[in-house]
Amino acid sequence: MKRHGSGRPAPRLEPVTSTNTPATGAPTHRVLFGAVAVGWVVADQLSKSWAVSSLGNRTIDVLWTLRFQLAVNHGASFSLGAGFGTWIGLLALVLVGVLVWKGGSVRSRLGAVALGMIVGGALGNVLDRAFRGDAGFFHGGVIDFIDFQWWPVFNVADIGVVCGAALLVISTLRDPRQNDSKMVNGRSDAVTQSDNASSTQIESN
Repeated sequence: MKRHGSGRPAPRLEPVTSTNTPATGAPTHRVLFGAVAVGWVVADQLSKSWAVSSLGNRTIDVLWTLRFQLAVNHGASFSLGAGFGTWIGLLALVLVGVLVWKGGSVRSRLGAVALGMIVGGALGNVLDRAFRGDAGFFHGGVIDFIDFQWWPVFNVADIGVVCGAALLVISTLRDPRQNDSKMVNGRSDAVTQSDNASSTQIESN
């Protein structure tokens, strides 16, 4: 019987495979998500407080067709869906809860920023519906004041929801899990080739 160099058989390496276990987001991503969400809510509410106290029946011309004009919206974003404010507010509150849960497993900085903007914007408008009204809880209206005159009047919260959704699409297309999968498959192929080479060398000896 032929003996190998050290007299002991070479160890057999097992290929690396993906476990497909759900990954949680990095702590820094969760912190970023929370910071963006809270920051957007604060910016939205401060801008609305300024609009309520400073505009009233006054209109401020800013640039080109852009002007600041106070409006109260009892519908959805961009003054749509008037008359369904309470149901829209409750639905938005459920959406915020789902997105907050989703934010705990966000895997990229861009995704964290996107979800934070959406949550902050949605929560900003929910707070308006819940507390900015005289008819009771969740019977208030959303404060809008950004008016281009050729587009429905909107606010900072609406900007967060729309821009956050666009960034979320981009983040999904750049999902880092695809790169992780490629790295795992590459490592698996490399280890398998090394294992086959070791087996061939043992047999030749």
